[in-house]
Formats: sequence, structure tokens, C-alpha cells
Amino acid sequence: MSAVVASLVSYRSDSDSENESESNTCAEKVHPEEPDATAHLKPRQPGHTMTLAVLNSAPEVAVKESVETGTHLDPSLKEVTYNPTYETMFAPEFGPMNPFKSQQMAAPRNMLSGFAEPAHVNDFMFEQQRRTFSTYGYALDPSVDTHQVSCNSYIGAVDEAEKNKGLSVFESGPKKSEKRRKVKGGDAGEIDTFLGPWAKYADEKDGAKPSEEEQKELDEITAKRQKKGRNEEDAPAEEKTILHVKDMYDYQGRSYLHVPQDVGINLRSAEAPDKCYLPKKQIHVWSGHTKGVSAIRLFPSSGHLLLSSSMDCKIKLWEVYEERRCIRTFIGHSKAVRDICFNNTGTKFLSAAYDRYLKLWDTETGQCITRFTNRKVPYCVKFNPDEDKQNLLVAGMSDKKIVQWDIRTGEVVQEYDRHLGAVNTITFVDENRRFVSTSDDKSLRVWEWDIPVDFKYIAEPSMHSMPAVTLSPNGKWLACQSMDNQILIFGAQNRFRLNKKKVFKGHMVAGYACQVDFSPDMSYVVSGDADGKLNIWDWKTTKLYHRIKAHDKVCISALWHPHETSKVITCGWDGQIKLWD
Repeated sequence: MSAVVASLVSYRSDSDSENESESNTCAEKVHPEEPDATAHLKPRQPGHTMTLAVLNSAPEVAVKESVETGTHLDPSLKEVTYNPTYETMFAPEFGPMNPFKSQQMAAPRNMLSGFAEPAHVNDFMFEQQRRTFSTYGYALDPSVDTHQVSCNSYIGAVDEAEKNKGLSVFESGPKKSEKRRKVKGGDAGEIDTFLGPWAKYADEKDGAKPSEEEQKELDEITAKRQKKGRNEEDAPAEEKTILHVKDMYDYQGRSYLHVPQDVGINLRSAEAPDKCYLPKKQIHVWSGHTKGVSAIRLFPSSGHLLLSSSMDCKIKLWEVYEERRCIRTFIGHSKAVRDICFNNTGTKFLSAAYDRYLKLWDTETGQCITRFTNRKVPYCVKFNPDEDKQNLLVAGMSDKKIVQWDIRTGEVVQEYDRHLGAVNTITFVDENRRFVSTSDDKSLRVWEWDIPVDFKYIAEPSMHSMPAVTLSPNGKWLACQSMDNQILIFGAQNRFRLNKKKVFKGHMVAGYACQVDFSPDMSYVVSGDADGKLNIWDWKTTKLYHRIKAHDKVCISALWHPHETSKVITCGWDGQIKLWD
């Protein structure tokens, strides 16, 4: 420890001696004759030691008074990290002028855009001049004294200012017009001639007849409207038909509508098969549609023919047995066909399409008999199944109405207008005395035939839209494809109550109106789904028994043949119709 202290003392004494020697040598002048002064210029001699001359690196210099001392601030600085004095902050700028500054930038400025003189403008005056300028295009020049207003004291549209005598918006408002004069009402004593407060105005016109110019305009508008309407009404495509088989009639003169009796099954019997089985494999594909198939319908009672409608605007008739050929194509819609429906005998059928037309066709000849439209898109169409009402049809429209037409006259005979959304399905129940309709308003309504007020309205907060409904073969149940991926069963006889025990789940249909069907013996329920699968449930247990990958796209409809034990027909948006057994 003592050694450390000793070294510190010696260090201090050394530094002291150095300081003293510095102060001594400051006063003395170094003579160039002394050998040490020029020692650095000579080569070093061996054996000689050198002594270093101590130099004063910062000698005192006599200061001239005109030279300014102190720190200078850079004028472009935005922030100063110490407290400068007032003199420092407001000292004149030093250094050369910036040669790159424009005249405008070099000019004195107290704001970003230049130098603003102190002035006071009343808020009201400013707003008045601003509005006057935006309305008339002129305003008072703010640099001119307002007491000496002349033509030169306006800026903007000076001509306008002269024309309006320099009036502002608030001054040049519309003058109050004189009150309209009424016709003198006569003497109050004279009852016949006295008009009183009911007198007409002197300049009042009685007739509302348009003048010649107005009449011209009106005529032009009406002509345009009629033209527009005509274009739309001319829209129905030309109907034609193509027969694909060689002979329309056989050797006995029977057409293809004749029910065949050589197919190994009695197609004329009214009884359903006793027991049905699950279809296992695909046995045939009908391909002919170029776009997705939207609906398929079997020929009434016999089911020996199949009618299909498609998004390629065509309707095709196919054989279900024997060669399974395409018999006839019906062409007559300009947009996709949405729905089709046979009459009771199958001799005629209806088609509804997105071109807003309903068309009645002859199944045998392929001719279009009549067409109906009310300028709205029909979403579903049905014949009244009663034998004595085969001339009446009902169609659910996109404008929330159900419209009833008479085929014989072609006129609308009834409108059922209670739904709050487009009508999706119509299903006849209770021996065709009533029909059930479903809609986008997520409700189910039951109507008496020909009475335009629904006598039952079913809507629950938990209910979803049901765009496909099928009546069971025994007429007791309605199977409704609900958009929450389940099939709901409603009673179809009097109460129309939801059967909570029978809910068929396990398929994905949200967003698609996949048609449901029952097996003829009521033991199975079949439906397509959005993945193109055919789903088969057991009616009693509601278990999903079987799933078959039927189509590449949506499987939109599945029909169980009414006379067969296990034949199911499916159609999909891949344009194919398939037969499973």
C-alpha cells in the first residue's frame, strides 16, 4: 500500500515541476544559435542524448475589437440543445448567400407561403365573400379599403360584378313576389254570385292539357317505353322440336306414349311393390344435355318415360326401359329451364324458365300449345291434379306471388299474394283441395284452392328456407329439404305439424334445392346433396344407410321409380342423368 502512495506522490511532483518549467520558459526567447533548436534538422549522432524544447501550442493573441466572439447558431437548425443568449439568437447571419435560393424563397417570409400582413376579417364578411365567389365568380379584393369600392376593387368575374352591381349572395336574394290576385268574389248578399274565399286566382288555368312542346316530349317518352316493352315481349324464343327416333309410331300405330308391356314389370298396376331394397350400382347414364340438369320428372303413373329440363335451355324426353334412347328434344326457351310438370295423363307438360315464360307443350308432337308470362321469373309450376281442373295451373313467381292461369283462355284467374319472398315450391295435399307453398321468407303456407288467403302459416325463428318439398306416396307426410342441412317432415293431413322424431341429417345441401323422394313402400328416403352424393335414409329409424358418389357436381334431384323395388334416377349439374339399381 505504501508503495502505491509513494508512486502517486512522485507523479504529482513530476507534473508540478513540468508546469513550473513551462511557465519559466514562456518568458524566455529561444535562440536559433542554441544547438537544441536545430537538432531535428541534423542527423542523429551516436552517443548524444536529446533534450526536448517545450512549445506553447496556444499563445495569447491580441484581439481586435471589431472581430465578434461567441458561438454562432446555424439559422437552419430546428432544435438547440443548450440555452443561447438573446444576442446569439438574434445575431445577423454570417457566411455567403445561398446561390440556389429562388427570389421567392430568399424574400422575407413569416409563413410557409410568404409574408402575411396583419389583417382582421370578420367571420361573417369572409363567409359572405367566399359564398359570393363560389356562386357568382367575383368577390371584393381584400387588399382594397372597403370604403372606396369601385369596379377595380373586385377580383374574379368583374363583368358579373358590374352586372349585379357588386351585390353579395345575401343581398341579391329573390325579392318577394306580389301576392297572386284572386277574382273578385262579388257581393256577399248575392248567394249565387258570391265566391268568397273559394274564388279562383286571376291567372289560374283550368285545363291540365300539356302544351305542344310538352306533348312532343311525352310522345317521345311513351314511344321509347313501348319499344322497350316490345323488345322484351318479342323475347320468347322460337319453339321447335327434334325427334331422335326413326319412327314416331310402331307397326300398330302406337306412339312412344304407349306404356310398354314387355319390360318384365306391370307398369299399369296401381299398387306399389311390397318391399324395396337399396340401389347398389349404376346401370345406365343418359347424356345429352350440355349444361347442368335442373329437374327430372317421370311419366305419370307408368314411369316408362323420363322428362328432363336443363340449363342449356332444352327439355328432353328419354326412355326408361329397353334401349333407353333420347326420344325428343323440345327447344323454345331462351334461358335456363327451372321447372317442368306433366298433366295427369302425360299428354302435355308445362315448363318454367328464367326467360320469364311458362310454356305448355304437347308431349307427343313436341309442339308448343300456349305460352304464359307476367314479366316475372317463374320458380315452380304445377297443374291442378284434379281431373276436372286440368285446365288450371299455378306458378310460384319471383315477385312473391302465386299466379293461377286458365289454359283455355290464357288469362290469370287468381293471385295468391301473401308470401314475403320468392315462392320456391307448390305441393298439392289433402285430395288436391289444398296446396302447400314454401318461400325464401322461410315460411310454409297452406292454402285452400282458389281462396287467396292462407289458412295456415308456419314460421319459426329456428326455421330455414325449404326450396324442395315432396309429398309421400301415402299422402300423409311432406318431406322438406331445409337449408340447415336436414330434411324436415311435416304432417300433410290436417294439423301440418312438424314431426320432430323424423329429422334426416348427415348430408350437405346448404344453398341447393336438392329434390327429396320416398321409396314406393315408404321404407326409404332419398336425396342428392351438394357433393354429388346420393343419400339413402331409413324412414323408420332416420339412419343414413347408404351414400353413393353419383355426380361430379351437385346432385340436384333423386327419383325412386314408383313400380321398381330398387331403381333410383339421379340428375346433377354435370349434365348427366343416371340410373341406379
